[in-house]
Amino acid sequence: MAELLRTKARKPQYCSLGPVAFLLIMLFLVFFGAGILSPRMPMLGTRQEGAGRKDVLVLTPWLAPIVWEGTFNIDILNEQFRVQNVTIGLTVFAIKKYVVFLKLFLETAEEHFMVGHKVNYYVFTDRPADVPRVPLRGGRRLLVLQVPGAARWQDVSMRRMETISRFCAQRFLHEVDFLVCADVDLRFRDHVGVEILSARFATLHPGFYRAARRAFTYERRPRSRAHIPRDQGDFYYVGAFFGGSVAEVQRLTSACHRAMTADRANGIEAVWHDESHLNRYLLDHKPTKVLSPEYLWDEQLLGWPAVMEKLRCVAVPKDHREIRHR
Repeated sequence: MAELLRTKARKPQYCSLGPVAFLLIMLFLVFFGAGILSPRMPMLGTRQEGAGRKDVLVLTPWLAPIVWEGTFNIDILNEQFRVQNVTIGLTVFAIKKYVVFLKLFLETAEEHFMVGHKVNYYVFTDRPADVPRVPLRGGRRLLVLQVPGAARWQDVSMRRMETISRFCAQRFLHEVDFLVCADVDLRFRDHVGVEILSARFATLHPGFYRAARRAFTYERRPRSRAHIPRDQGDFYYVGAFFGGSVAEVQRLTSACHRAMTADRANGIEAVWHDESHLNRYLLDHKPTKVLSPEYLWDEQLLGWPAVMEKLRCVAVPKDHREIRHR
């Protein structure tokens, strides 16, 4: 999992919305019951009682919802997805010593992830014998998929895109309706359910959710296919938690893999590896839903600010040198 805190946060700037957008916002309020902030306002504000969230941004400039506690009705959403009889796939890579995180990841997922829905856990590992046996709820399966290891942790991270893309074509399209792609060195701590599902979703990086665009650690070298100029960019997304429909995830991961292959041929590696390429792709192909940092947080580095009413998925403390180089 990429380092979660790389800069001090600053307040962002956003463009204003026109009359048509205002009408769409009203429709959004009717269907989702969420509070709205103008995109010109900062991500954080003053909480107002008696309505949805008015202390945070809940809509992107392109009118995609930003999911925070208090912006969705999980009972209604659960019923909608049960009627559709969806199956959700959760992919996770447990390569080399990262397999030690798998037991906690799976146990906490069984407690908090998509409870009441069908789930396939897809565990990619070079150590299948070390995959723990974790009791599963009904309608949930654990599938172990053997893949080769890599000398560098960066290569493990970047190969993930190619592997997910390939397995989308080989089996995911036939087995699940949505894919959630997560890092293994996380644990689920509170509800993570169907409110996250959309054609293409991404998660705000916890170190940058209050930051100005100039602070984002995008790839800035024009030689890289991940390059984002300094006057461009919406949000900075974390590479450790993203997903969508299988078809959309296949398009995303295939594009990122092709871009990384082109970079390799040109003798360059993006500053934050697959996360840099993910951010480039999502600049050109906007997420249809954005998850707040509730869905990926590092309490050890960032504490627990009041704006985070729930910490749903959190980083597991670890010694990076010990884990990455064994």
